[in-house]
Amino acid sequence: MCRQSATACLIKSPTRQHRLIGPLALRLETLADPRHRRGKRHPFVSVLLVACSAAIGQWSSRAPQDTLARLGARTTTVFQVRIAPSTATIRRVLNAACPGGLADLLGHDPAGAGTLAVDGKSARGSRHGEIPAAHLLAPITGAGLTVTQLRVPSKTNEITCFDALLAPYDLAGVTVTADALHCQRDHARFLVEEKKAHYAFTVKRNQKNLHRQLAALPWGKASAKFYDRTTAHGRLETRVVQALTITDLDIDFPHAVQVAKIVRHRTQRNTGKRSRETVYVITDLTSREASP
Repeated sequence: MCRQSATACLIKSPTRQHRLIGPLALRLETLADPRHRRGKRHPFVSVLLVACSAAIGQWSSRAPQDTLARLGARTTTVFQVRIAPSTATIRRVLNAACPGGLADLLGHDPAGAGTLAVDGKSARGSRHGEIPAAHLLAPITGAGLTVTQLRVPSKTNEITCFDALLAPYDLAGVTVTADALHCQRDHARFLVEEKKAHYAFTVKRNQKNLHRQLAALPWGKASAKFYDRTTAHGRLETRVVQALTITDLDIDFPHAVQVAKIVRHRTQRNTGKRSRETVYVITDLTSREASP
């Protein structure tokens, strides 16, 4: 199965060894060329590199000869003039190439990263008639580098794709963060027991029993507190964070060690409207282990 959809994939996905190859051009060479052997005018890797470089059509048609040479563009005539692929060619190649392989080979290896944030977004403009927009799930390192992406099948949700997204990577010692949707017991066991990683999951009312247990904790005894105030997007926001160790409090969540309570106060500066929200973050780390 392709990592980008629920359909069968005729192209073998790249292995972890392929993803560890150094230069981008060498990594892309491990991806199968989906085109028929007849009628090829531009090297497969060159087309992909041009697509990665900038605003594809307009940029490639104006790119200088030395840049096209570095990208491996084909030559023509006795003067060895470099010819960039057309917009139509680039689009055709990208549509035919294995999306899962491209995502994996272009991504950053997360081994040794301190943190990894998992989140999903729907791709703007990807909806066509009755076909829903493509919803992509991706992990991003603390340095802002995307590791890969996986298309969530239309008849399921992000929860069922979490393990498949992270399974190919070495996550030993990495702390994986995710929103309330991924606060699942199976996800926690997968990260800690199989990947030797850590987790920090947001807890909201989608986990009713767990949320109730965390709300009933003795927060008045919490000694670790943090205050923060920011002004952005036309609102004033104040956060109060408290932390409790819960190893002896019989909380029903795998490997849970500590939980943080975040109380967020918001004031809209133009209307004066105020709101208050309380969320919890549960983790298998202590605050000392989580700090740099």
